[in-house]
Amino acid sequence: MLCPVCSQRKARRDCPALRTTICSICCGTKRLTEIPCPSDCVHLASAREHPAATVRRQQERDVAALLPTIRHLTERQQQLFFLFQSAIVRHVPDGFGRLNDDDVADATEAAAKTLETTAKGVLYDHPAQSPVAQRLAGELKALIERVREEGTRVYDGEAAITLRAIETGAREVRKALPDGGSTAYLDLVRRLLQANSVEQRAAEEAKPESRLILP
Repeated sequence: MLCPVCSQRKARRDCPALRTTICSICCGTKRLTEIPCPSDCVHLASAREHPAATVRRQQERDVAALLPTIRHLTERQQQLFFLFQSAIVRHVPDGFGRLNDDDVADATEAAAKTLETTAKGVLYDHPAQSPVAQRLAGELKALIERVREEGTRVYDGEAAITLRAIETGAREVRKALPDGGSTAYLDLVRRLLQANSVEQRAAEEAKPESRLILP
């Protein structure tokens, strides 16, 4: 039987998410990105406990590059960090545009400036430099309002601090990962979200009182 995902290789692994058997390559490469693996999947658990050497080295590089930009964040700000990052990696620019690290830095800087100004009692919407960044900044600010409407208190100051951390990461990670090109930070964040999606769901279930409402 051929794998129903790729239609190229033999299907050897039972996939509880797709309720069928798929090949090991599709299981390993599409896990948590294209396939919504349940937390009790034995293949997911095995990969998390015994990642390949190349995966471990990449994870170590990612942590070393990202940690300096977020180590000062509180637990609530770290939750906001993942909230904002989830929205950023899902953002699709208009037309044929492609989101890059400069857009992320520009958008988070503009959104942070607006929140910092609001915290001082002045209402002024700081614009981003590019249309792509301006649209992303608007989505980030709208996201904060949606979370507030759903009952979670988010202070302008803590949101601004978190956005500044993302801005710093988007500007600095490229220096630590020079081979990543113009999307080094975005690619790192995608890997981080993929690797931590299961742990984050478990942590949120264990601490409902401090959980932010994620989209």
